[in-house]
This record gives sequence, structure tokens and C-alpha cells, in this order.
Amino acid sequence: MTQKKIMIIGLGLIGASLAKCIKNAHPNTFILGWDALDSTKLIAKKTGIVDDIPEDFDTGVCDSDVIILSTPVSVSIHYLNQLSTLTLKETVLVTDTGSTKQEIMSTAKEMPFDFIGSHPMAGSHKSGVTAADDNLFENAYFIFTNDLAIPRVNELKELFIGTRAKYVELTSSEHDEITAMLSHLPHIIASGLVNQADTFNQAHPRAKQLAAGGFRDITRIASSDPKMWTDILMSNRATLIEELDEWQGQMTQVKTWLQQKNVQEIYRFFERAKETRDQLPIHQKGTIPAFYDLFVDVPDKPGIIAEVTGLLGEDRLSIINLKILETREDIIGVLQVSFKNDHDLLKAKECIETQTDYTCRTQ
Repeated sequence: MTQKKIMIIGLGLIGASLAKCIKNAHPNTFILGWDALDSTKLIAKKTGIVDDIPEDFDTGVCDSDVIILSTPVSVSIHYLNQLSTLTLKETVLVTDTGSTKQEIMSTAKEMPFDFIGSHPMAGSHKSGVTAADDNLFENAYFIFTNDLAIPRVNELKELFIGTRAKYVELTSSEHDEITAMLSHLPHIIASGLVNQADTFNQAHPRAKQLAAGGFRDITRIASSDPKMWTDILMSNRATLIEELDEWQGQMTQVKTWLQQKNVQEIYRFFERAKETRDQLPIHQKGTIPAFYDLFVDVPDKPGIIAEVTGLLGEDRLSIINLKILETREDIIGVLQVSFKNDHDLLKAKECIETQTDYTCRTQ
């Protein structure tokens, strides 16, 4: 790629990580950065994530060949309207990284410049510019929505080649329907379960103690950023209302079976879910970031955690979470170790199995 100026607006986890990926694959590009927080801009420039911070927003975008909006959808729409009032390069290409696409694609129809929607489907337990990771998108799906039939998708694919992601092209409606079902609705359900359990805990204080383990695991996604998820739901309202109606219908049906003591239908409900769940690919990145957990069967004795983490440290493997499950004196306990990607997970499994006699398994 010839030397181009890339302006990234929004230097959080996604924007900053994209900057690193672009620079890795295209060292001749000149990356400008912009963020609402001055402290973020300072860190991005100081750490070399971007080459420069323009003196003002208008100067930066007007001098850019590609503009990437890496902000919440509502903010990106605001920036699109602002860009439409400026004299940009005639050949400028604008894209975004938003989690929903129909609303922004609808706005882009009125813009006097080329716009192609994009959505790199990746995330992390960390956020902000300091969490920038050039491995964040590896093997993740990178979706392009080109409802306006702009013949420049290949330019974006080349620009983002350093992400090592898997490219997919969808219409904006397909994108929003799929993500509503496989990502947005699960986040709503998980948050609903947590909120209901919290209310229940007021009447049954011991319930909070028992809510660890499985309940904590199946509701992990409820720990996501509330501001971000409010923005996502508001920008995908119509589709989510349909999905929620269908979900409520299913729960009403289960309630009816319980009232009727219909054992056969309840069994079929769980049987169908099990069969479908068992066919899903393991650890493949999808609409919700996968959890890379290693379960190590260890004896309950002093020094075990230090031994396991020491071995992983020698292999330079970064642990993002550590938890002991259902361990009691004189019996085998389970050490749950979480990693940020599948590569580290498999390497950790090999490390422990070759250097100890502990049994390891993944889910």
C-alpha cells in the first residue's frame, strides 16, 4: 500500500488495536488519531500507537485518505454529519467499527463521500487505549456491510490485512438480525438473570454465596460496559423487540408445560438444546468473545497454585483470571485458569501436562 494518511477517530480498545494492526502490515502509512479525551490522545502519541494528533479535528480529517470511526454508533452518526459539512478529499473512504449497522448505513446514504460499514467482532476483558493489542482480531470475524455498493471493499480488506481476521460481507439488515440473536439478546438475558438474582438475594441472603460457580460463568457477559450496551440496544431496537417477543413466547410455552406437568415436552426442550449446543464449534470466535478456560485437576495441598502459575510464567503465558472450584481438603480440586486466546490456552495445557501429572481439560 502506498503511503496514505489514516485518521482513526476513537482511540479505545478497538481503534487503538486497529492502529497497531494497520501499522504492522503497512509501515508506510501515516496514522492520525483523535479522541474525546486529551489524556487518551497523549498516551496514543507517546506510545507510538498513532504517528500524530492533528491540531484540530477538521484539519485532520480533511487531510486523510481513509477515516475510521471507532466510536459508539450514536457518536459515529454525529461525526458523519460533521464530516458532511467539511471539504474532504474527493477520494476519501470512510468506515466505522460499530456493533450495529442499519442505522449508520441509513445515515451514510445521504453523505457526499464513499462509506462502507465494518464491524471487527472482537473484544477483551480490558478497555481503553492502554489495552491496545495487535493480536485482538486474529481469527475473529471482520464484517463489511456495503449496502451502497461502493466498489472499494478490497481497499479496506487490504488496509486491515494486519488484523489476520476472517472477512465476511453481509447486508446491514442481515448483520443486525444475526448479532441481535447471537449477541445482543444473550446479553439482555444474562443481565436479566443477574438482576433477578440480586432481587432474590435480598430475601435469601445465602443465595449470593451459592450463586458462584455455574451461575457466575453463564452470566459472565453481564459484566460488559453498560454505556456501550445501552447504545447497542438503542441502535438495534426494532430487531431486538422482535427477538424479545419470540423469547418471551418460548418462556411462556415452558411455563405452560410446567403447569400441565408435560414431562415429554420439557424433556424435548432440553434435548433439542443439548443437541444444538453440542454441535457448536469450540473456542471459535463469534459474536460473543470466547472464554479460554483451562481446568486443571490438582491435589489440595500448599504450593499447588504457585507451582502451576510458575510453570506458566516460565512459558511466558499471560493469565487473565484464576479461580479454585469446589476444592476440599484431601480430595482433588479444580483450578480454573483463563487466557486471552486459544493459542495461549492450548500452550498452557501442553505445558502443564508435560511437566506434571495433573489432568487438564478445556470446554
